[in-house]
This record gives sequence, structure tokens and C-alpha cells, in this order.
Amino acid sequence: MSIVTVYAVFADPAEAQRIGMIVVEEKLAACINILGPCRSIYRWEGAIETATETPALFKTTLDKVDGLIMRIKELHSYSVPAIVVWPVERLLAEYGEWVEAELR
Repeated sequence: MSIVTVYAVFADPAEAQRIGMIVVEEKLAACINILGPCRSIYRWEGAIETATETPALFKTTLDKVDGLIMRIKELHSYSVPAIVVWPVERLLAEYGEWVEAELR
């Protein structure tokens, strides 16, 4: 199986849900988990910034991941959104089969 998880951070839960609905509808992701708010600390344009953001986990396949990344970037409110692909080392076989079936 070629399942991966894509981690992305959004400005708020509404943005995460809006983008999640689109990419699931377009079959770029089988599922998105929108997590609770987190506090981010980062350097941006020379200054240290803090923000409350909404992380999300997208479940997809290797053959869909590039399209998913580009679509999230296109829809995202940030000019440089955090979008990171995490390999999945192991998973329940039936879950992997479900992800693959949903993306066909």
C-alpha cells in the first residue's frame, strides 16, 4: 500500500473544513482529521510571531499526494502554508484498502 499522511496548518477551523471538504470531494484525500487549536511560534519576515492555528491530517496515497499539496496551497489563505508529507510505516490493512478504494 502507498498510504501517506499530509500534515497542514490552517488559520482557523473553518478554513481547514472548507479545504478538507473540497479535497475529499475531488478525491485527493480519503479523509481529513481537523485537530484542536495549537499555538505556533515562528520567524516571519525577520520577526518572531505567534498565532493560534488549526492543524489537520489528510489521508491519501502517494499517487495523489502532489495534487493534494498543490490544491491545498491554491486554496490556502497563507502565502507559504506548512504542508508536510509523513510516510506511514504501518497501518491496519483494511484501513489502507478503504483509503485506496475511496480515491479511485
